[in-house]
Amino acid sequence: MASYPLRNHLLATADDLSERLRAAHAECEELRHLPQGLAQALADAGLYRMFTPTHLGGHEVDVGTFVRVIERLARANPSAAWCTFISCTSAIVAGYLSDEVAQDIFKLPDVKLAGVFAPRGRATAAERDGVAGYIVNGSWPWGSGSRNADYISGGCLVIDKHGKAETTPSGTPNVHLLIFNADQVSLIDNWHVLGMRGSGSNEFDVRDVFVPASRAVSLLTDTPRDGALYKFPVFCLLAVGIAAVALGVARQAIDSLIELANEKTPQGSAKLLAERTSTQEHVARSEARLRAATAFLHKTVDAAWQASLAPGPISTEHKRDIRLSTTFATEEAAAIVDRMHRTAGGSSVFESSALEHCLRDVHVATQHMMVNESTYEVVGRLFLGLPTNVTML
Repeated sequence: MASYPLRNHLLATADDLSERLRAAHAECEELRHLPQGLAQALADAGLYRMFTPTHLGGHEVDVGTFVRVIERLARANPSAAWCTFISCTSAIVAGYLSDEVAQDIFKLPDVKLAGVFAPRGRATAAERDGVAGYIVNGSWPWGSGSRNADYISGGCLVIDKHGKAETTPSGTPNVHLLIFNADQVSLIDNWHVLGMRGSGSNEFDVRDVFVPASRAVSLLTDTPRDGALYKFPVFCLLAVGIAAVALGVARQAIDSLIELANEKTPQGSAKLLAERTSTQEHVARSEARLRAATAFLHKTVDAAWQASLAPGPISTEHKRDIRLSTTFATEEAAAIVDRMHRTAGGSSVFESSALEHCLRDVHVATQHMMVNESTYEVVGRLFLGLPTNVTML
C-alpha cells in the first residue's frame, strides 16, 4: 500500500504541474490530443507509473491515492487527467506478463501506455520464426492517449482453428488484451467531439500484425502476480478513474463560479452575482453534493482496498458498491456543473469561460459505458437478490 508520504508527494507533483496543465488547455483542444511535451512531463513526473509494479520502477499505489491524484489533475486539465488514468490502468497488464516481457516493456521509466479492453479485434493463432503468437486484425474506438503512447493494447476475441471465439468457463467470450508497439498501429483522425478534446481518444486500427503469445493476457482468466493492486477488480479501476476526472471537473466548476460571482455584476442588477441569494444557495448545495459524492467514492474504494490486502478474493458486494459510487459520483458531478453553468448566466457560454469547458468535458465523461445508467440496473438487481451476471462488474 502506498504510504501517505508517497500520496502527498504525488498530490504535490500534480499541484506543481497545474499551472502548465491549465496553460496548455487551448493547445490540447486545438490539437485534439495532448502535446507530446505535456505527456512527457506527466510521465517524467512519475504520474503514469502509479499502477506500475514496484519491481519495474513503479509506485504501485493504493487505489485511493490514484483517485485523489487523478481528481487533482482534472481540476487543471481534464484531458490530461484522463490520459494519465488511461496510461496507469493500461499498465495493469504488467501484473499478468512474464517478468522478462514486463521488464522489456517497462524498461524505460517514462514509458507511456494506452489501450482499449473492448474486444474489437480478432486474434488468430499463428507462428512466426518459431515463435507462437497471433495474427491480429481490428479497429478500436476510444483510444485515449494513443497519440502519445509507446505501447497500445487492444481487446481481442481469440479465434480457434474452427473459426470460433474461445469462451470462459461461464460461457462468456475470453477476451485477451494484446500489446502492440506504437508503430504497429494506425491512428484514425476522427476525434472531433464536444468535450475531452485534448484526450486524443481517436480510433486505432491494426491489420495483419503478428503479436507473440507472451504479449497476450486474459484479465478474466489469467492469474496475476501477487499484490493487492492486482486483486482489485480491473473494471472497477476503470470506473474510479472516470469518476475521479468528473469530480475534478465539478470542483473546477464550483471554484470558477465563485471567482466569477465575486467579480460579475449581472446586467440590470446593482449587486454582485455573489450577493444573490440564489447564487449562495446553488453554491452551498453544489458543495454539499460534491463532498457527499466524493466521500461515498472514497469510502467504497478504501473499503475494497482493505479487502484486497486480506486473504481471499474481493467480494461482489465491494464491486457492487464501487460501481454504484462511481456512477453516482459522475452523475452528481454533471449535475453540479450544469448548475454552476446556469448560475453564471451568459458569461458561461463563451469558449473563454472555464465553465464552458467544464460543461463539455463532464458530459463526455458521463457517456462512458462504465458509469452510464445501466450500472443502476445491475446494482439494483444485486440489492434485490436477483440472479445477475457479474462478469464485467
